[in-house]
Amino acid sequence: MTQYADEKSLVRDMRTALELLKTLPGEYVETRVEVDPHAELSGVYRYVGAGGTCQRPTRKNGPAMVFHNLKGFKDISVAIGLNGSRKRVSHFLNCPPEKLGFLLKDSVKNAIPPVEIAASEAVCQQVVHLADDPNFDLRTLLPAPTNTEEDAGPYITMGLCYASDPQTRESDITIHRLCVQSRDELSMWLTPGRHIDAFRMKAEAAGQPLPISISIGVDPAIEIAACFEPPTTPLGFNELSIAGALRGHPVEMVKCKTIDEKAIAHAEIVIEGELLPNVRVREDQNTHTGRAMPEFPGYTGEAKEALPVIKVKAVTHRRNPVWRTTLGPGEEHVNMAGIPTEASILDMVERAMPGKLLNVFAHSAGGGKLLAVMQFKKSSPVDEGRQRQAALLAFSAFSELKNVILVDEDVDIFDSDDVLWAMQTRYQGDVDTVFIPGVRCHPLDPSQMPEYSPSILQQGMSCKTIFDCTVPFHLKSHFERSKFKAVDVKRFLTDFE
Repeated sequence: MTQYADEKSLVRDMRTALELLKTLPGEYVETRVEVDPHAELSGVYRYVGAGGTCQRPTRKNGPAMVFHNLKGFKDISVAIGLNGSRKRVSHFLNCPPEKLGFLLKDSVKNAIPPVEIAASEAVCQQVVHLADDPNFDLRTLLPAPTNTEEDAGPYITMGLCYASDPQTRESDITIHRLCVQSRDELSMWLTPGRHIDAFRMKAEAAGQPLPISISIGVDPAIEIAACFEPPTTPLGFNELSIAGALRGHPVEMVKCKTIDEKAIAHAEIVIEGELLPNVRVREDQNTHTGRAMPEFPGYTGEAKEALPVIKVKAVTHRRNPVWRTTLGPGEEHVNMAGIPTEASILDMVERAMPGKLLNVFAHSAGGGKLLAVMQFKKSSPVDEGRQRQAALLAFSAFSELKNVILVDEDVDIFDSDDVLWAMQTRYQGDVDTVFIPGVRCHPLDPSQMPEYSPSILQQGMSCKTIFDCTVPFHLKSHFERSKFKAVDVKRFLTDFE
């Protein structure tokens, strides 16, 4: 049995994921020193292991961390960084790090739908707080942090939002930006094109609220599966079925207490509520900072003027729950968003040209969304040019992708030094750069505005670019790397890995 197969059966929810990390050297730390959820908690983890696009200094592969002593809160802890390294994700998903994209690709095709269990079996409902209780207040009940001192307010950054089409009852699960606005209200920013927003608009057109559950603190497999996007998971595709495939059994759901919707039964905490029709709120109405929170490109997003509102009906949780949070620009976002991106690109290109795309890395510098490094194999003269076709397919597979770097099979796509080496020695800007201007990309890229480039007609458009760092096939013999002798290093260093 492999190392990863031993670990697969250990992870059933967030708590067992944390227990697994405790057995792995250097992957887990905890503290009982009091920490303030307002800016301080995120400030600490920025140094410990946020990585990604966070302001330096930060550690790319720092450990996951649990805070046990939160200022103003009792009997609740906060966990951060579980998916903050590709190595940790590989342990959670029973797969070598370099093969995670392939695992996710196959899981889409072998989806296992979720199932409903009895409320008596759902640990997420061990404790129930109803919003009609005069003492109910999200701000004192849940330690939602502010990531910086200028955030619009406390944010739920790892809430798995689950809702259903009011007409077809098809369901979707996604992670969205949720800001605590009052004792029982959250604002919700829905990036254009998200499926829950399509459900919300249908309900709003009928003048009806949309029931929505927010599950916090779940199996990491669910957190990653929820980050798939169309066309890989079209409208009506429940991403929980991908998590089911990853685990080999269905995700268990439970009926909510106060709304007609389901939640993840093993979650640490569940917020039940309704997206209200025709109600909007300014995101920073309580702070007036003009800022929202740090996002994956490494910049703090602007507070939105008018966002939909979730009216909270109840909060349920496990005994002594563990709150789950993340840093927007951290390496966690790279892995949660990026590995599904890799899977989508691998699937699209493999169907068009089998065996040519060897691997893909949704690079940390792009937050797992904006930059992909693609390893392409040219086997004959007719393969010349197909590498650029593969890049075009990548843009189709994941519409928010901005830049693609193409490299040959001898380049380690997970080693940025090796990728940049290929760019320095196998790339000429005037012949190896392909520009595709005037295309929609991700709205959080701050360079996408007319003031930045005359080719941008309106905010949110971008120039997508292919950097072809592959050697022209007829010149391959001139670009062979120096070949060193293969040796067994363990003869000299027995603990070498």
